[in-house]
Amino acid sequence: ISTGDMLRAAVAAGTEFGLRAKSVMDAGQLVSDEIMVGVVDERLHEVDAVERGYVLDGFPRTEAQALALEKITSEHPIHVVLNLEVPESVVLERITKRRVCTTCGRIYSVDAPPADPWRCDLDGGEVVQRADDTEEAVRKRLDLYAAETLPLVGFYRDRGVLCEVDGLGSPDDVFARLLAAVEAVRQS
Repeated sequence: ISTGDMLRAAVAAGTEFGLRAKSVMDAGQLVSDEIMVGVVDERLHEVDAVERGYVLDGFPRTEAQALALEKITSEHPIHVVLNLEVPESVVLERITKRRVCTTCGRIYSVDAPPADPWRCDLDGGEVVQRADDTEEAVRKRLDLYAAETLPLVGFYRDRGVLCEVDGLGSPDDVFARLLAAVEAVRQS
C-alpha cells in the first residue's frame, strides 16, 4: 500500500485532506502526521488489508507515525520492516529520472522510456515528471529523510523487526532480495 499513491489520489479527487496535502507534497515536504495516520488507519481496516495482509510503502516516516502505527496494528503487529539501503546519489538520480503515466500510474525512466515517446505503452496516457520529482524537491525530501525518517532504522532495530536489504541493482534483482528477506521472516 503506497501512502504516496493514496495521497496523490486524494489530491486528484480534491478531497479535504488532499487539498491540504497538495502544496506540501509539491514542495517536496512531508504531509502532517495527523493526515497520514488517518489515511493509513482507514486503509489498513479495509477488507483486503485485513484478510490478506499488506506491505506499507512510504509509512511511517517519523517516530510519531511509527508509534501511531503500533497502536493501529496492535491486534496484528508488524512482522518485518524492510529498509532498502541505497546511497543518496543513486536515490537522487533514480527519482529525478522517473516519469509516470498520468492515466494509469505506470512508472518509466528517462533511461527506459515508453516505446512511443512519452505516451504510456499500456494506455497511451501522457508520461510526465511529477512536480515533486524535480532535483530541488528531491533534495528537500532527502534532507527531511535524514532528519526524520533515518532514525526509524534504530527504532525498528530495537524492536527486532528490521531487515536491511541492498537496494542497488536492477529492479528485478532488488525485488528478488526483498522477497528473500520476507520469506526468511516467514520461515522463522
